[in-house]
Amino acid sequence: MARERLYLYDTTLRDGQQTQGVQFSTAEKKQIARALDDLGIDYIEGGWPGANPTDSAFFSEAPETRATMTAFGMTKRAGRSADNDDVLAAVMNAGTQAVCLVGKSHDYHVTHALGITLDENLDNIRASVAHIVAQGREALFDAEHFFDGYKDNPDYALAACRAALEAGARWVVLCDTNGGALPAEVSRIVTEVVGAGIPGEKLGIHTHNDTENAVACSLAAVDAGARQIQGTLNGLGERCGNANLTALIPTLLLKEPYASQFETGVSLQALAGLTRISRMLDDILNRVPVRQAAYVGASAFAHKAGLHASAILKDPSTYEHIEPDKVGNARVIPMSNQAGQSNLRKRLTDAGLSVETGNPALARILERIKEREAEGYSYDTAQASFELLARDELDQLPEFFEVKRYKVTVERRKNKYNRMVSLSEAVVVVKVDGEKRLSVSESLDETGSDRGPVNALARALIKDLGRYSAQLEDMRLVDFKVRITQGGTEAVTRVIIDSEDSQGRRWSTVGVSPNIIDASFEALLDAIRWKLVHDCGTGRTDAV
Repeated sequence: MARERLYLYDTTLRDGQQTQGVQFSTAEKKQIARALDDLGIDYIEGGWPGANPTDSAFFSEAPETRATMTAFGMTKRAGRSADNDDVLAAVMNAGTQAVCLVGKSHDYHVTHALGITLDENLDNIRASVAHIVAQGREALFDAEHFFDGYKDNPDYALAACRAALEAGARWVVLCDTNGGALPAEVSRIVTEVVGAGIPGEKLGIHTHNDTENAVACSLAAVDAGARQIQGTLNGLGERCGNANLTALIPTLLLKEPYASQFETGVSLQALAGLTRISRMLDDILNRVPVRQAAYVGASAFAHKAGLHASAILKDPSTYEHIEPDKVGNARVIPMSNQAGQSNLRKRLTDAGLSVETGNPALARILERIKEREAEGYSYDTAQASFELLARDELDQLPEFFEVKRYKVTVERRKNKYNRMVSLSEAVVVVKVDGEKRLSVSESLDETGSDRGPVNALARALIKDLGRYSAQLEDMRLVDFKVRITQGGTEAVTRVIIDSEDSQGRRWSTVGVSPNIIDASFEALLDAIRWKLVHDCGTGRTDAV
């Protein structure tokens, strides 16, 4: 039986850019567009030309894509012809293959927000869509506030959709603009829309996540007959976001009945790059990826409990709904005080440490982990620190250098422009190959910006480690997280540092102390030692 075609429409570059704190540059939009095209998305909505300089610049430089590049705008204003509406003209001048126009389908918004008659709004929809079609472009109509409008006045909401279709629209997209519709409502209403004579192969769905139901509502619409889904990477979007394509796409390709019923432009081979694309977007936004994100999160296939880890070793399907590599992710067996010996041995094996069953070191490692977690340490995410702890207990951790003392000073002063600035200075004394070495470094970067005391410490420490310094030249700190683990006067600070190097390895380390600088320095020392272990021939070459 032939599978039906289901079309995927990405609006990361337009609706996703409405996320608070998100503003893509033109170069970033081009990078994202190429990634979406490689994934196999059918439509890429590049933005609203004329609404801001970045969107206009993107369309003038848009990359060649297999996907249908789409410009977004709104229907013409009342009292003007489509030929003489400057806002509509800016959208048409983008020169895209397709144009998506948003228009009102809720009668209340027509009369109160636009201040025009219901018939005038229908005329605007017809004229605008006809104008697009007359110029040989594919027309899409986003029926704004459709579900709220349908519940208030179903006849008018349907009339708005019919006006677009009669004028030649390829797609009418039913929008849950306020994000308040629930899956059962969406299912019922889309079923009634199809039953009213609007064919499902011309219907799209656009949902927002204000009730955490955007993905469920999108699937409900597909079940009821809609054949286009609009969404964004990582669920970006205004307020609580849009339907998350990084959850929807693998569900459609890997879960029944969708996998057997539908065909999309995304292949199983391309799906294996989904995690990489998701994290690429977070890198562009300078955001830490959501660990619990479905399919692509770092914890999506993490098994902490000893019972779970033991079963996973026998058969991964016992606690995993898909194989992680299908979406480019990986299984993680983190260490914690809930770990059992099977969990521990699996993690040691992954770190290149072979320890036979019954080795008394296993019990010692577990006990040490439990003691340190009681002090505030966490090895769930700091896998590199776990490996160093285990190596130490197994007598497999070389002593590359010894820190004799360190000191950090922070000064607040006026610069030559009479502005208050901060400056940190770090002094570190280490012993390497029997020789003491003293290094000093400031926190200012090449632009004169202050990078803080931890940066100064890192630079001072790496500055002169003798024969080991060259191994650390490509290492850099990419993330720094601080957590207070106890309150009041006995507060303990936990610091997690993420590091990476030119080989593409990324590793996490932890430090704990009542003093944030001391905790940071401990995590930093672990980061350096882990890299030296792996680069000096005593460890594996893959990241933890």
